[in-house]
Amino acid sequence: MVDEKTTHIDWKSLLISQKIILGLFGKILFEYPEKEWFDTLAAEGVFEEIPFAEEREDVQEGMKLLAAWGVRNKAGLSVEEFDAVRGDYTSLFIGPGKVLAPPWESMYFRKERIIFQEETLEVRNWYRRFGLESVKLYNEPDDHIGLELAFIAHLAGLAYEAQDENKFRVLIEAQKEFMTVHTLKWVAGWAALVLEHAKTDFFKGVALVVRGVLAELNQIYMEE
Repeated sequence: MVDEKTTHIDWKSLLISQKIILGLFGKILFEYPEKEWFDTLAAEGVFEEIPFAEEREDVQEGMKLLAAWGVRNKAGLSVEEFDAVRGDYTSLFIGPGKVLAPPWESMYFRKERIIFQEETLEVRNWYRRFGLESVKLYNEPDDHIGLELAFIAHLAGLAYEAQDENKFRVLIEAQKEFMTVHTLKWVAGWAALVLEHAKTDFFKGVALVVRGVLAELNQIYMEE
């Protein structure tokens, strides 16, 4: 891995934080809510602190909402609370009817708002380049926000484990390019729709943290 004595960035801390945070929020956004897992998130105090971008206003506000949600549900989500979370997820990201905050990149660049477009195939090729393939290939567009976050987390994990400078640099540059060409181009618009339409503090908090973490990561890489 890179010699941290030659850079102002604490790469080990940065990469492991990315892997944990973006992996977690990627799973929250990609997988349909299951009560047992949401009970675990609340019971284990997952949202009580965050190891990255904690000074960002978005992150602070989002974590405040999520931490309060966690405290409120520490003993397990009530039927009403879980129904609210699951209902919010459905209306925001699935439907039926109009999807209020489409989680697919390709829908943010065309008036027709259709999925499985050029962006989807480009993202799929990125995944395959690094040995990944969507578990819902051809059924769920590869440019889903949850999958893109999980991919960035995957690259962070690979970079963290890299044993030589060249491999490390290739992975860091790949992460920067993927975010620039894809995720950062539409995540702000997606987050704005979530904040406008979400009925639960949980998904408002998720949108704020994702937006803030990616903005912080982008700033670090621009200055690196």
